[in-house]
Amino acid sequence: MTPEEQKKNWEERTLEPILKKFPERKEEFHTSSDIPLPRLLTPQELDYAAKLGFPGEYPFTRGVQPSMYRGRFWTMRQYAGYATAEESNRRYRYLLEQGQTGLSVAFDLPTQIGYDANDPIALGEVGKVGVSISSLEDMAVLFDQIPLGKVSTSMTINAPASILLAMYIVVAKRQGVEPRQLRGTVQNDILKEYIARGTYIFPPAPSMRLITDVFRYCQREAPRWNTISISGYHIREAGSTAVQEAAFTLANGIAYVQAAIDAGLDVDSFASQLSFFFNAHNNFLEEVAKFRAARRMWARIMRERFNAQDPRSWMLRFHTQTAGSTLTAQQPENNVVRVALQALAAVMGGTQSLHTNSMDEALWLPTERAVRVALRTQQIIAHESGVADSIDPLAGSYVLEYLTDEIEQRAEEYIRKIDDLGGALAAIENGFIQGEIQSAAYDFQRAVERGDEIVVGVNAFQVDESLELERLKVDPAIEEGQRQRLSDLRRGRDATRVSELLGWLENAARGQDNLMPVFIECVENHITLGEICGLLRRLWGEYRPPAWI
Repeated sequence: MTPEEQKKNWEERTLEPILKKFPERKEEFHTSSDIPLPRLLTPQELDYAAKLGFPGEYPFTRGVQPSMYRGRFWTMRQYAGYATAEESNRRYRYLLEQGQTGLSVAFDLPTQIGYDANDPIALGEVGKVGVSISSLEDMAVLFDQIPLGKVSTSMTINAPASILLAMYIVVAKRQGVEPRQLRGTVQNDILKEYIARGTYIFPPAPSMRLITDVFRYCQREAPRWNTISISGYHIREAGSTAVQEAAFTLANGIAYVQAAIDAGLDVDSFASQLSFFFNAHNNFLEEVAKFRAARRMWARIMRERFNAQDPRSWMLRFHTQTAGSTLTAQQPENNVVRVALQALAAVMGGTQSLHTNSMDEALWLPTERAVRVALRTQQIIAHESGVADSIDPLAGSYVLEYLTDEIEQRAEEYIRKIDDLGGALAAIENGFIQGEIQSAAYDFQRAVERGDEIVVGVNAFQVDESLELERLKVDPAIEEGQRQRLSDLRRGRDATRVSELLGWLENAARGQDNLMPVFIECVENHITLGEICGLLRRLWGEYRPPAWI
């Protein structure tokens, strides 16, 4: 009897009598990307052997390192930052003491959009959703007693990323650490800001110049630093499906690689410093498949589209954060379970670095206790679950390989559409990508409202409860303290030198020089983030999205 005949025999003799008594819960089952899930798959229905390869080898479906977590665990990197540099520094040192292996910096909104803490537009927002950094002195306090030559640091900053990186480099030099020794990532991904997140400053052309300037500088001076974290996380948080997250993220990656090549860089000189940032959502198998499909797609894109020759250029290395949009204010303890499943998906999918959200983040900034539980979630997965002891442990699962292939094919269809529109930037400017995300978000919300999608504690299994969680409060007095520090800084610096450097910056910005060395000199002489961004705003203007988006 052939395998096909065996399956048909099982369906008729074993399955159908049971279905007559106990029908399945739904007529059809689908993933969150609307991929149909077959009831049962067999090896004959899949051709997965040719697409898997081996870990550490093209097409990297099974991971970018040959031994994966059998060699060392992923970097446990909890995203943190609030209030003043002093407060955030205390939180970082606490996390390192608790076993965290890398830092991840959250900046407040004024910092993210290039304003100093004493700018009128910053009123009421200083230190609220991240740490306030206006000057080199703030950055020095942020990393006080933290050895930058030993700790890997990720900074979630985009429009002014090059300026914050310049500050980090100068602080490291003060510690006696040269740029070549630094390890970490600067997000530096402006395209997803235009798509989903909104913390942009400048129009696309000068923004892309800043990004390629970082590529060029770090390729020469900081070769261990990841120059960009091409982010699908915020695309998913805006409501995209898993397929859209993979497709739009890789399309943005294609745009950055092409921009760097157009700026005169050889693809193999910078590609190994690119990194990615993905979301880990609720549909466990789909998420694992998404990571594997994205890795395989990127390897082919780099080798075939861009003719990269170095195998390191083909590797998609990524950080993962569990899905903030899935956290609920209702029954917040349930978020611990959600985060654990999402983190497990990221590990099963082969992430290089991971942040786990805290149970209380749907309500307020996380407390130390909540952060500790989130970090312990990673440590339990690493040390107790056993899943890190085998490379790509779900490989060969018929449904997983089916989903990996389906996500790859559907994401490739999106990339072809984006290519036909003229690339990611054109697809952003005409609203195609934003429209697709908005439609997906709307469809999901309607499904929740109809009860087709269950969110435990929200539209099912509700309880009346009073919240008794500890709350983290940010003292409003920090804003006035930041203003005072900036006033003191400006009074104490060399005004003539500041004027000279701002003139140099203006000339360089009008020309074609790499701006990174200029930024480093400026921040070293106490020119603030807001002053640098203000000058560039006057020269380059500010981005305004089309009114119809």
